[in-house]
Formats: sequence, structure tokens, C-alpha cells
Amino acid sequence: MTNNSVRDSARLLGAALRALLVLTLACGVVYPLAVTGAAQALFPAGANGSEVTSEGRVVGSALIGQRYDLPLRKGQETPSPDLRWFQPRPSHGLGTNSVNTQYKLILSGATNRSADSRELIALISDAKAAVVRDNTTAGHRIDPADVPAEAVTSSGSGLDPYISPQYAALQAHRVAERNGLDTERVEQLVADHVRGRTLGFMGEPRVNVLELNVALRELTAKG
Repeated sequence: MTNNSVRDSARLLGAALRALLVLTLACGVVYPLAVTGAAQALFPAGANGSEVTSEGRVVGSALIGQRYDLPLRKGQETPSPDLRWFQPRPSHGLGTNSVNTQYKLILSGATNRSADSRELIALISDAKAAVVRDNTTAGHRIDPADVPAEAVTSSGSGLDPYISPQYAALQAHRVAERNGLDTERVEQLVADHVRGRTLGFMGEPRVNVLELNVALRELTAKG
């Protein structure tokens, strides 16, 4: 009886070890390699992080927003926006980092302030006034009623790489003036970078700020 129990236990243990080995190879080696190979073959750009390149080097990812700010001046706690470039959504988040200074967030997420929060109302009011002030030029005044919601609010992740075509167009006069370009050329640049709804019905039309600014750099280089 004892010998049979030992043999049964040994057989069960052997079966368990064989199953562990097979599942480890299947799920830990074969499946990841198959998925990685399929992704590289079918969607190489997405599989490698949706990298955006400019002048032969990677400047960011099309999936992650980044800011365009001037260097901090003495006594400043937050940098001023570099108004030569199209600006993204505000980037309120949960943490900061000192490694990638191109974008201040390392812990992304929403602030969870309520709609009647005095702090939130003050932030939005200040942001709206800044958008009107920064984008008003000598020949074009911004109507506060034309400032879209994403110009003054951050996304749930704080990392949204997109803005609406309306917000991009609102910035066109300022960008043209700061870069010595015709407004019509900048407006056409915006129009060329508008993405439609996914599959024609999901989401809203949008503009990727990083890709738009890469195209703007190329346009300014041409004069």
C-alpha cells in the first residue's frame, strides 16, 4: 500500500512538472515570440512605440504628449510656453521627474477635482485668459468664447497627444507671426494634419501636436 502511494505521488508529481514545463514553453516563450513576430510583421511602427522622427532622430512618440516650453528663468517655478510652437493640452498630473525634462509627468492621471472646486475653476479661468492673451496678435483677436475645452483642461491621463482642429486653428495666427510665415500656410499645415474619426465613426477629429510641430519645423527651415 505504501509503495503504491509513493508511486502514485511520484507519477502525479512527474505529470505536474511536465505540464509546468509545457505551459512555461508555450505561454512564456512560444506565445510571446509569436505575438512579437506578428506585431513586427503587421504593425512595426506601433510595435516599436509609434516613434516620431525629425532630421533623422527620434523626437518622441505619437502616443504621448509633450510640452513646448522655454527654459526656466531665475525665480520661475513653472516654465513659460514657447509660443513659436503649437501648444498641447495642459499637463496636470500626479508627479514630476528630472530624467525626461521634455515632459514633466512621470505619474500620469487625473486630478479628481470636483466640478465646483474653487481651485479647478481658478485654474480654468487663468488658463483661458492665458490662451486668449498668448494667441491674440496685432491683426487677430481671440474671442474667449472660441477657446475649446481641451485648451484649458488636461485629459484623464495627463498625456493626451492630441488637440482638436479648432484649438490648432486658433493658434495658427500666433504661430505664423512668431515664425514669420503666412497665416494661410500655417492654416493649411493644420488642415493637412487633421485626422478623422477612427473607422469613420469612433472618436472625434484630432491633430497630433508633436507631428504638427515636426512639420512646422520643416516648414520654417524651408522659409
